[in-house]
Amino acid sequence: MLPSALLRVTEGVTPYFCFLLFVVTLGPLQFGFHLAELNAPQDIITCHSGQAPNFLNSDDWPLCIPMSEAQFATVSSVFTVGGLVGALVAGPYCSRYGRLLAMEMTALLFIAGSIAETFAMTISILAIGRILNGLGAGAATVIVPLYISEVAPAQSRGFFGTFTQITVNIGILFTQTLGYFLSRGSDWRYILSTGMWLGAVQCIGLFFVPESPVWIFASSKSPIAFQKAHRTLERIRGKGANLAAEEAQWSGAARSAEEQSLLGQGATRLDGCDDSEGVVAIAPPSPRPAAAALQGAKKPTVGFFGLVTDPSYRPALIAVIGIMFAQQVCGINSVIMYSVSLLNGMLPLNSAVLTIIISAANLITTMLSAPLPDRLGRKTCLLLSVVGQGISSFLLAFSIVYSVKILSAISVLTFVAFFAVGLGPVPFILASELVGQEAVGATQSWALGANYVATFLVAQFFPLINSALNAKLGGAGWVYFLFAFFAVLSATFFWFYVPETNGKKNADEVWGKTTRVD
Repeated sequence: MLPSALLRVTEGVTPYFCFLLFVVTLGPLQFGFHLAELNAPQDIITCHSGQAPNFLNSDDWPLCIPMSEAQFATVSSVFTVGGLVGALVAGPYCSRYGRLLAMEMTALLFIAGSIAETFAMTISILAIGRILNGLGAGAATVIVPLYISEVAPAQSRGFFGTFTQITVNIGILFTQTLGYFLSRGSDWRYILSTGMWLGAVQCIGLFFVPESPVWIFASSKSPIAFQKAHRTLERIRGKGANLAAEEAQWSGAARSAEEQSLLGQGATRLDGCDDSEGVVAIAPPSPRPAAAALQGAKKPTVGFFGLVTDPSYRPALIAVIGIMFAQQVCGINSVIMYSVSLLNGMLPLNSAVLTIIISAANLITTMLSAPLPDRLGRKTCLLLSVVGQGISSFLLAFSIVYSVKILSAISVLTFVAFFAVGLGPVPFILASELVGQEAVGATQSWALGANYVATFLVAQFFPLINSALNAKLGGAGWVYFLFAFFAVLSATFFWFYVPETNGKKNADEVWGKTTRVD
């Protein structure tokens, strides 16, 4: 007998759904890959390892590209600038043209960006490649959680929502491991070229991925939209699956008895073939009243700026922006993007090896923590995560300042482990749960836009602030006291401004009738 929790998670999960999950989460995986791809080979790429920017006779590629610390910080951080633009554009784009086409565009951006990075001979070309990959990453982190939330079984959306963060961590671990073995000579180009192949695999896989059934229904004014969405959902859930409860949520009301009966009767394809594939037209007469009722129940789509001007969405907007800022300003990317150079000589292990261990610990903890948002609740996980990360940050600063190397190593591991408990996966879940379907795309864009602004601030200014504090106060590690302070502020914000969404049927129930105005 399987445990009840496992039965609950696996209910409604088919091999085809698992395939979809694998293909679409290649987008977040590439986000993690490109986020950390310059970490391990930083000194090699920037000519700080002692090698000169000599040219290879065979192809005239430079062994390295001379860069100052500030220039490298800019090359690293422009990834987040691209991510910001991608996140802002992706919401409206996928709401208008569909989740599938938007994911196909991100795959092409990853391929183009990786080509530019691989063959870069100057700082500017390397930066252009980072921007293109950032565009793809920003869009992927908006579209993929949204798509998963729309195709995953309702009772396990929180669990499968964490796969976004899990695959981000797989991408980080993958590129850190490649960096350990290939950070020499011109081999760093093989690290960057791997992004081309990841993008190509996703591009091919997306040919076998259907459009989101929720989007099919919500975006079409056709009377057969419901039937088309039904067929798509049935393909994902399997023949004979009970889809009534899920489909009732699309319009916010149960379907009429008439439409229930229509779905049970014979339907014919518009092209006259059998009904095993394709869009169906209801054969019995008078299907329009039910379709019209469903169509009339839909709320108009809320745009990017409409979310700001409508006061009924303001609490949700404040909550998701605050959560996304907290995810970054607590310092996780100081470890993900700069750990090899930052921790070099400070800890009892080689910093490149420690970075791989850190990435593996982050991945394992994220996977083990996947059921927690559904069991403990989203808000509880956030508070546990930020408090644990704040304590770890304080201990890391203390241990580096006073040269307690064992404590430093432990603190780094707990720092990333507590991030995986809540701050990693939960923001991506909440961004699609705090508002209704009509505002999900715009909310995701605002949330991810805030996330990338915060990521840019950390990526661009962390090395400079770290160097300034070290020079001013003497020694290293002082910057983590600052991250501990941000953790305190974040915990206070979560306590007062972030509601619990676990177990709530919709956004109206999350906020209550006095907060939400329809």
